[in-house]
Amino acid sequence: MISATRRWFRRNRKTLAIGTGVIGVGYLAGQYVISKISEARERMSSDRIARENLRRRFEQNQTDCTYTVLALLPTAAEDILEALPVEELTKELQKKRAERLARLNAGEGTATGSEMSSIAPSLPEEDLKSLSSDSFLRTSQLGDLNIEGDASSQPKRNKTQLWNEVKITSITRSYTLIYTLSLLTIFTRVQLNLLGRRNYLSSVISLATPPADSSTIRLEDHDDDLTQTLGNDFETNRRYLAFSWWLLHRGWKQLMEEVQTAVVEVFGSLNPRDDISFDKLSQLTLQVRKKIEGDTEEDRKHRKWLAYLLPPREEEDHLLEESGVLGVTEPSTPQTTATLRHLLDETADLIDSPTFTRVQMLLNNECFETLIQQCKMDAFKSAGPVTAPQSFTSVATVVPITEDSALKTKLANVLAVLARQAHVIGNGTSPPNLYVTAMDQGVRELEAFAAVVYSSNFEFELVGAGSTSDPLGQAMPAHDSASSSPVIVGKEDDEPKHGQFSEGTSTVANADDGPLEKAWGRAVEEQPSSGPTA
Repeated sequence: MISATRRWFRRNRKTLAIGTGVIGVGYLAGQYVISKISEARERMSSDRIARENLRRRFEQNQTDCTYTVLALLPTAAEDILEALPVEELTKELQKKRAERLARLNAGEGTATGSEMSSIAPSLPEEDLKSLSSDSFLRTSQLGDLNIEGDASSQPKRNKTQLWNEVKITSITRSYTLIYTLSLLTIFTRVQLNLLGRRNYLSSVISLATPPADSSTIRLEDHDDDLTQTLGNDFETNRRYLAFSWWLLHRGWKQLMEEVQTAVVEVFGSLNPRDDISFDKLSQLTLQVRKKIEGDTEEDRKHRKWLAYLLPPREEEDHLLEESGVLGVTEPSTPQTTATLRHLLDETADLIDSPTFTRVQMLLNNECFETLIQQCKMDAFKSAGPVTAPQSFTSVATVVPITEDSALKTKLANVLAVLARQAHVIGNGTSPPNLYVTAMDQGVRELEAFAAVVYSSNFEFELVGAGSTSDPLGQAMPAHDSASSSPVIVGKEDDEPKHGQFSEGTSTVANADDGPLEKAWGRAVEEQPSSGPTA
């Protein structure tokens, strides 16, 4: 039996050797394939985790932007409300009315119907109360003291002059707040997304760089110059964020002067007693916007907002002193100065780009649409009689509203709504700001622009990098820069409504087609709702 087995193995040893070799090769090939599949799975899992991590970071960054805007907004809003005190003017009107009533009562003691008509209020009582309500801001509480204490130094103004001031001040205040809010919103997105990009790269490099001694646990690492350059420089970040001080304390003043000039030109000839239709209010608002943002599509495309957001270079140190940063932080180092200069230059390039101007126009559209709709709901009542003034010195008569004139009201009613809405626009606490919510939900291009900022110019952050990929998936050549701005080509729609400029359909055209332009074009086409993807 044993000998027979040996003879069989001897006769078939070649076949057995070949079979064994085939089985061995098959086993090794199978193990190789399995290992490659496992590596591919791990790589896909790692990519998915990285993508979700980037998406989560981006979404959290946008949430932080919203909360930062709400935290900074009251600083500018209080100054604007104080500079344009509608409540004080209204209190002075009420005081004049009370004095006339007192003089009449102290005279003959009785009055005829014609005499009573001469002292009737020129604005509905509820609108006077709303204009001077002390539930909004402390400036209204100080109104009587300011008026009574400074009565000797203030020039005497008659009722018509006071009403004209109420008209110009109410409109200017609301429009200035809208421009300030929209600029603060997009400027905060630029700032926090630039810093978010640096922090993201810093964390990626930290994870990808193995420690020098793997057996030692290191709680802190301040020796990695590249990591420090990319995002862990607290002093640089603090100084960079302090530059929002310019808009909050200086930029809005320039805006207010321009808005006031435009409002005087457009609304100056109107009388608060006059009827105004909803369509006319929209058209007048659009005229004011054209004087500020540009009369033509080409003018609006090249409108520059940089002067309202960043100071001239020679005033940067003064800004840091005024904002209190230099007094509480470490002395600047060459690395801090260079990094801050790079951030400010890139911010200026982004602000001067047509993409920024396009998004800014869309934010203004959304805010003005919200404001006019609020006027429509509160002032242009669609049913029931409305008490409205017919003149400054006559009894306010009841004007029945019919179906044909449902969208008409007295300009005085609109001024009362604008006075209330100014406090709503500047609200930085609860309930949620209606205008901030409208921009976040209604202008998806804002998030697309944030994605472009977050994912562009990675190669400038990586020292010595040749070519890399951004989270939006484009190859990013090292020779391109953010200063190569895209050109927004808009297609005009029909006549714009509700104080808005026509949005049209926009594309990005540039002969160079750099990474910023490609990223913006892709972001606008896909209209992302959840941030950049890997």
